[in-house]
Amino acid sequence: MFVKLCGLRTESDVTVAVDTGADAVGFVLTDSPRRIDAGLARELVAGVPPQVLTVAVVRGITATEAGEMALKTGVRALQLHGDYPKEAFDELADLPLQLVRATALGPGTDVRTGAFGEELLLIDSPVAGSGEQWDVTRLADNPPTGHWVLAGGLSPETVAGAIGVARPWGVDVSSGIESSRGVKDHGRMREFVAAARG
Repeated sequence: MFVKLCGLRTESDVTVAVDTGADAVGFVLTDSPRRIDAGLARELVAGVPPQVLTVAVVRGITATEAGEMALKTGVRALQLHGDYPKEAFDELADLPLQLVRATALGPGTDVRTGAFGEELLLIDSPVAGSGEQWDVTRLADNPPTGHWVLAGGLSPETVAGAIGVARPWGVDVSSGIESSRGVKDHGRMREFVAAARG
């Protein structure tokens, strides 16, 4: 099970994430309680070993701005979160970055990984970053294909059940491993990875 721990903000967050065996770590660069600037992101990315995928997470900015910001940080992947059109992914296709399309499930959502040229598809809660659980059984009618990651309201307590229902290729968590909004709980980070892989 591929596991991404998102919204990391400190060196100790990164150290613990790597120690847990997480496959990917996410750094939020736009408006969020977990936001960090590109300079700090670059410092944190420098401490991540090459086997762990580093991901810049953005929403509400243009594809051009997102690409420039991601390149400044040295990450290996860029996650466009929200209603980005295929044209945004086309614009970024030549950059030396893996692309992640993060979207909520709605009428007409294309749930085929790669449909917009992305390497990874992330299906999130309609209220991203809120910690709100959503009804993952909705995926049964329109199951995603390829390398797709389930997010939204997951926690050490709920992740195993959600995996059992949705059968994702991977899982992503942010608020479910926090002691307070934007502050990672290192114990919960470890518990989440263990539960996701258990």
